[in-house]
Amino acid sequence: MSITVGERIPEATLTVMTPEGPTGQSTTTLFGVGTSVVFGVPGAFTPTCSARHLPGFIERAAELRVAGADRIVCMAVNDVFVMDAWGRSVGAGDSIVMAADGNGDFTRALGLEMDASAFGMGRRSQRFAMIIRDGTLTHLMVEGPGEFRVSSADSVLERLQEAG
Repeated sequence: MSITVGERIPEATLTVMTPEGPTGQSTTTLFGVGTSVVFGVPGAFTPTCSARHLPGFIERAAELRVAGADRIVCMAVNDVFVMDAWGRSVGAGDSIVMAADGNGDFTRALGLEMDASAFGMGRRSQRFAMIIRDGTLTHLMVEGPGEFRVSSADSVLERLQEAG
């Protein structure tokens, strides 16, 4: 069962690349204050994720911030080096936090894990987006298998604008 709107975000550690190297960041610290837009993808460098999902958030980052997002986080069950390389390859820059959930602990705690073993990818994150305000989930948009609609940057921007 996945997390539901109104629940607190579970405690876990995500890893991000900093100038000093890989650094663990607590989800409580990362998402505890302000408004966070988080989108989860099945894997870095995968077709839909690289061609549409991440680029959409890069293109809409300024609009998402104007609509109230304090931070935008891309998360995948990949290691921090892959996430960093992926972010650099698509020009994410400072607009998107590229967060690694290397062992899938946060994804599992959210109840958003999927089995992609049939594709040689093991346990991964479902494709989703969520809005978190001061550590509490306010919106959760989870895609059906093979879909890409509700977790897009455009969809998230609409939710932020509706919430005002």
